[in-house]
Parts: sequence; structure tokens; C-alpha cells
Amino acid sequence: MTTKNKDLYGFRFRDWDIYKDAVKFRNYINGLCKKFPDEEKFSLTSQTKRACNSILLNIAEGANKNSDKDMRLYINRAQTSLDEVVACLDCAIEDEYINKTEHEESLSRASELAKQLRGFSKHLASATG
Repeated sequence: MTTKNKDLYGFRFRDWDIYKDAVKFRNYINGLCKKFPDEEKFSLTSQTKRACNSILLNIAEGANKNSDKDMRLYINRAQTSLDEVVACLDCAIEDEYINKTEHEESLSRASELAKQLRGFSKHLASATG
């Protein structure tokens, strides 16, 4: 996990595939949120977007922790935020804001990101012995 961009102090997370994939996931979900009705702007839309942002923010915040154990806590928080996004997507299909195809695609993308987060967390756990 070395930083390719040496000009930017401490932002090593920006080089990580897990972070880049979380950004792509966020962008996809934000696109879906545009389909939600206006009355959801301050509830389901906001909650979904905040949970997506939290995935990225926890990865970033964990990147500069002093130990792998501390970093793992933030990766696990990112996972719980991803779980929250999935719950929001379940609400969105129940309320007919997204269709079945969009829901399935979202869950597929969420599952891939979850695998990465779990794998990274396991790697950090094994590094701490």
C-alpha cells in the first residue's frame, strides 16, 4: 500500500483500488438517487447519499491511523455504511423508486465492494497477528 503520488502528503488511500471502487459505487448510487421523488430529498435520498459518503470517508480516515488494528475499525465502519446503503436500496425498490434491474445491479455492486472490504479487514487482522 504505497503511495504512487508522492507530491500529495499522506493521501495514500487515493491509490487504493478499494477506495477507487467505492467512489465508482457512490457515483452509481447517486445517479439512482436522482430518480427518487422530491419528497424524499431530506429523508431516503439524503440518508442513502450520506451512507455512500461514509464508506469513502471511513476508508480515508482509517488510512492514516497508527496501527492496522485501528485502521481495521474504520474499514469495518465502512462495511456497516455499505449495509446501510443496501437497506436504503431495499426501501427504494419497496417504494417503487427504482426497478428490479436497478436494484439487482446495485446489490451486485454492493456485494463486490463488500468482498473487498471484508478482504481488506481480514488482511489487516492477519497483519496484527
